[in-house]
Amino acid sequence: MGFTATGIAASSLAAKMMSAAAIANGGGIAAGGVVATLQSVGAAGLSTSSNIILGSVGAAVGALLRNSTGS
Repeated sequence: MGFTATGIAASSLAAKMMSAAAIANGGGIAAGGVVATLQSVGAAGLSTSSNIILGSVGAAVGALLRNSTGS
């Protein structure tokens, strides 16, 4: 997905989600939002099963954001 311990990986789904969220929020990423939460999870290094569940949720939200921005 691209949410890593060192930040969001370039050209990843996470980077696309971050871009869409920034566009939707006028250039910033909301604290406590989906992208910020998933990055926190990536930095914390949760279990594989937790990452799969959260990644699936993040992918669904990313798809919704992408559809809403027309990208």
